[in-house]
Amino acid sequence: MSRIVVFGAAGKSGSRVVAEAAARGHEVTAVARDLTRVGALPDGVRAVAGDVTDPESVTALAKDVDALVVTVGGPEAKLYTDAVAAVAAAVRALGPAGPRILHMGGGAGLLNDDGVRFYDAPGFPEEFKPYAIGQIQALDAYLALGDDVTWTYLSPPPVHFSPGDRTGRYRTALDRPVIGEDAKARISYEDFAVALVDEIERPEHLNRRFTVGY
Repeated sequence: MSRIVVFGAAGKSGSRVVAEAAARGHEVTAVARDLTRVGALPDGVRAVAGDVTDPESVTALAKDVDALVVTVGGPEAKLYTDAVAAVAAAVRALGPAGPRILHMGGGAGLLNDDGVRFYDAPGFPEEFKPYAIGQIQALDAYLALGDDVTWTYLSPPPVHFSPGDRTGRYRTALDRPVIGEDAKARISYEDFAVALVDEIERPEHLNRRFTVGY
């Protein structure tokens, strides 16, 4: 059993990570800025108000924890880099006993068939750019950290990522999307949560980005 703190627990992905981890018997703390936005939680899950961009708030929640999961989102690009700075500061403050970080990243930083980031390819929607550049900058911030912080950045597919079924099935790749038999890169929020909790239980991508799809 691991002790897991999930920031952004009120969101579509965060709520599913909470449910998946709790179903497997992990000790889960669900964190949100506004607890009124958190829906019904599985038995045993603790709900706490907190701010992933506040180092003091994060450090207080990170004590005696095995994993910090970051699933926050918003149109302010600075949100993502502030979150990286706060979780990294918390891990460093706790020293060798500090938790591992798992960050739900974006798909726009993955590479297309031409080796170009989807964000930089022609036709990338303008309305998604603030979210996308924030997640790209977050990955750059993780890559700039030293070995005293252990992290994993998990990207969903660039386009086809939505609520759906939990099949427990997925495949992994590193910097390019996983293309399925239907020629699309896609995964449900439910199976994304499966992959993330699998990574907590069986670490395979330490201090790097990976992605999942069917």
